[in-house]
Amino acid sequence: MVILGGGFAGLNVAKGLKDAPVSITLIDRCNYHLFQPLLYQVATAVLSPADIASPIRHILRGQPNTRVGLAEVESIDLEHRRVHLNKGGLSYDYLVVALGAGHSYFGHDEWERFAPGLKTIEDALEIRRRVLLAYEEAEWESDEALRQAKLTFVVVGGGPTGVEMAGALKEIASKAIPKDFRFIDTTTARVILVEAGPRLLQGMSEESARDAKRQLEEMGVEVRLEHTVTDVREGEVLLGDERLPAGNVIWAAGIRGSHVVRSLGIHLDRIGRVPVAPDLSLPQHPEVFVIGDLARVDDPQTGEAVPGVAPAAIQMAKHVARIIQRQSATGNYPQRPSFRYRDKGTMATIGRNRAVAAIGGFNFAGFFAWILWSLVHIWSLLGFRKRVFVMFSWLWGYLSYTKNARLITGDFEARKTGDAREKSDHC
Repeated sequence: MVILGGGFAGLNVAKGLKDAPVSITLIDRCNYHLFQPLLYQVATAVLSPADIASPIRHILRGQPNTRVGLAEVESIDLEHRRVHLNKGGLSYDYLVVALGAGHSYFGHDEWERFAPGLKTIEDALEIRRRVLLAYEEAEWESDEALRQAKLTFVVVGGGPTGVEMAGALKEIASKAIPKDFRFIDTTTARVILVEAGPRLLQGMSEESARDAKRQLEEMGVEVRLEHTVTDVREGEVLLGDERLPAGNVIWAAGIRGSHVVRSLGIHLDRIGRVPVAPDLSLPQHPEVFVIGDLARVDDPQTGEAVPGVAPAAIQMAKHVARIIQRQSATGNYPQRPSFRYRDKGTMATIGRNRAVAAIGGFNFAGFFAWILWSLVHIWSLLGFRKRVFVMFSWLWGYLSYTKNARLITGDFEARKTGDAREKSDHC
C-alpha cells in the first residue's frame, strides 16, 4: 500500500498498521513530520523548527513493514492504480491520500507575495524574518509615518491561527523586545486582526469567541470584525475603501486542498476537498482513502463537515488503519464501519495566561484555559526530549519575558524585492 503525506493523518495510518500483514510506502516531499499547532511559535520566535519537527524515518524506524520516500506527488491514476511522482511511479493495492491543504487567497494569488500564510516551516521562518526586520528597519526610520507603518502588523483571519498569531505579535512588541531598541518604542506597534465574519473562532462557541475578543483587546490588539480585505499591496492593505498602511500582513484566512486531487477526476467542494464515503474511501474506489484536511465528510450527529484539525485527522487515520488491517488479514470486509468524529474539545491560546477552551460542553477562559492548552500541546509532541525542551523553553519565556529564537535568517535583498518565496523550495 502507498500513503501520500507524512502529517498527522498519513503518519498515524502507518503507525496503526505496524503489525499488519501489509507492505507500506509512505511518500512526503519533506523528510520530517511537523507539529503544525505550534508552528506560529516558530513564526513568533518562541521555538526553533527542530522543536516541533521530527524526521519521519526516525519515527518509523521500528516498523520493518514501512519504507519512506522523499518525493513530490504529481498525479494519481485511479484506473491503473498508480501514483506518479517526480522520481517515477508507484503501484498500489491500497492508497491513502493525506496531502493536507495549502493557503487560499480567494482568487487573488498575487497577494501571497505581500501576505505569507502559515503552513510550513519555510512560511514560519519567512514571517519571523519579516516581523523582526520590521523593528530593525523602524529603528533607523526618521519619518514618523513610515516608522508607524513598519510597526503595523495586520493578521487576516479570525480562526485559531489568526487569534494566536495576533496575540503573540502583541506580546513581542509589549513584553519581549522593548529594552532591545534605543530609538523606538516597540510598545506602540499596532496589531490588527481582521475577520470577515461577525465573530472570531467560528469553530468554537459564541462564549469562547467573546472571551477571545475581550482578551485580545485587553492586550491591545485591534479586532476588526465584518471587515473584508479587498486588496493587499506593498506596504498597505485595503479594507473596503479604507487604506491601511502596514509593513507586515500575515494571511490566516482560508485553505484549499492539494492540487494533486484534481487528477482524480472527481467533483471537489468549493475549497478543493474530496467528498468521501462514510468509511472515508472514494465512491467507486474502495481501495482509495482520503483523510485529513483533504477529506470532506459530514458528521452524522451535527450534519456539518468534520473540521480540519489535528484530532480529526488522527481519528480518521486510526479508522482507516483498522479497516485496512482487518481487510488485509481476512481478505474481505463487506460492511465497513462509518467514520464517527469524537469532538474532544477545541482551544486556542491568546497570550501569557490567556486562552480559551471548550471541552465537554464547558467553556473556559484565562489562566486555567492557558494551562490546559499548554499541557495538551506538550503531551501531543512526539518524543520525550521535545516535550521536556519545549516545556523548559516556555517556562523560561514565562519567567523572563524573552523570545529565544529571535534570529533573522535568509536573503535580505530577496525579502526587499519580494522574491524570497521563489528562491526557496517549500516543504
